Amino acid sequence: MTNQKDRVCPVERANSLDNKFRKWLQNPKKILMPYIKEGMAVLDIGCGPGFFTIEIAKMVGEKGRVLAVDIQVGMLQKVSSKIKGTELEKRIKLIQSESDKINVTDKVDFILAFWMVHEVPDKNSFFKELYIVLKETGQFLVVEPKHFHVSKKEFELTLKTAKENGFKIMQGPKLLLSQTALLKKT
Repeated sequence: MTNQKDRVCPVERANSLDNKFRKWLQNPKKILMPYIKEGMAVLDIGCGPGFFTIEIAKMVGEKGRVLAVDIQVGMLQKVSSKIKGTELEKRIKLIQSESDKINVTDKVDFILAFWMVHEVPDKNSFFKELYIVLKETGQFLVVEPKHFHVSKKEFELTLKTAKENGFKIMQGPKLLLSQTALLKKT
């Protein structure tokens, strides 16, 4: 558990994950529009302070739901304080994961793992668990930082692990400072 905590972005740096500059560089709506539709169930794994979670909740509408998962209670508290008293509070379910378990059993239409897979100590178990919760027709967008955290070789190893756990690897969107892949069940 200590190694895992050392690897994740600390709650104290949450503001660096949720600001106007990042929204300009990585606009959640623009990135996710091709994948998320009204009424969907979406898993935002490693949601952090809710940078993508909030926009996803708007996109899925009143009949949709978002499972916002993070290993750090502090990150989940940040999301909770943003949605408290709004209609989004009904659409977003906050879930604390463990270092070796996501703690999600609900089936979902779409999974987003944005700049977080490199923090996972056991990628084999991670992909195995996500394969189970993704619906047969679902999609899974993996986005990892380019160069400074994750080398091209490391990303390829991550995708190899995903493939070994039943995912078909497809071309993801082109995103600044990122390497991407869209995963589907085979």
